[in-house]
Amino acid sequence: MKEQNKENNGKGNRNSKFGNFLHAIIALSLIAYLVVALSLSADIRSNRICRGIKIDVRDTTSLKFVKSTEIAKELGSLVAQSKGSRILDINTDSIERVLNGIDKIEKASVVRLSDGYILITVDPMHPVMRVFDGADSYYINQQGKRISADARYHVDVPVVIGHFTDSTFQAIDLMPLVDYISADSLWNSVVSVIKVDSPTDVLLVPIIKGHVINFGSPDRFKDKFSRLRRMYSNVLPVKGWEHYDTISVKWAGQVVATRRHKKVDVPLRIIEEDEDSVDVGTMLADEGVAPGQSLAGRKANSEKPIPAATQPQKTTNN
Repeated sequence: MKEQNKENNGKGNRNSKFGNFLHAIIALSLIAYLVVALSLSADIRSNRICRGIKIDVRDTTSLKFVKSTEIAKELGSLVAQSKGSRILDINTDSIERVLNGIDKIEKASVVRLSDGYILITVDPMHPVMRVFDGADSYYINQQGKRISADARYHVDVPVVIGHFTDSTFQAIDLMPLVDYISADSLWNSVVSVIKVDSPTDVLLVPIIKGHVINFGSPDRFKDKFSRLRRMYSNVLPVKGWEHYDTISVKWAGQVVATRRHKKVDVPLRIIEEDEDSVDVGTMLADEGVAPGQSLAGRKANSEKPIPAATQPQKTTNN
């Protein structure tokens, strides 16, 4: 019995070794096949002929800011020359750089397809603001990229007027204010134009004619619009919408309204230096803050002093 077991164990070991050897042969054969297949595939890819260029413009709006014919025109002779050329000889990175440099394009990508075509995918510019800067007029997107305004299209976006330089104050710096107004149904329907006199004197021009709003610097949106809402709700319906030429919320904790004495030439000016022009009785302030003053313990947030809250002197007849 022991001799028979030894014989069986010997046969099992031989079978196991043969099986391992067979597995190794199969594995080596597969590796060799893959190497050959990959080499052939790479050779085929390197010699693949381009069948042409496909252009996909992903424009979900009816504006048709960018058309595939315009993209083909920008590429010049490349479209015609690409067909029949080796597909690897076509520099897709260079095409991307050219297209992304076009102001009408938000983003462009270029890839080689397995069927021999080159696919160009284009996302058109998505304007979020129109800027009037002197004689220049242009749109910008969320990243501040510009596109010159063209008479053949018009985009209904917020309008900003002012002089902007790269070194001081740029139109893109107003984007948080524009986003805040756009997200609020009330102010989105009230504010028609944003006019920038300086980085600390941003004017909101409402659709309600007769006055402008000096918003100050483009910050503290919730606080400033809250005070402005109080003015619109409690004062203007009583005094009249054309009673003031300027309503200012630039100073902390209050609203300063400047009375209109005469017709004001456009553009409307900021709060006048003349103290008599300030209607103290309609200046709204937080609790414990006197009209014309800043919040208790805080200085006024302004480049110039707030008009003093003075009362007219009484006169007596001798």
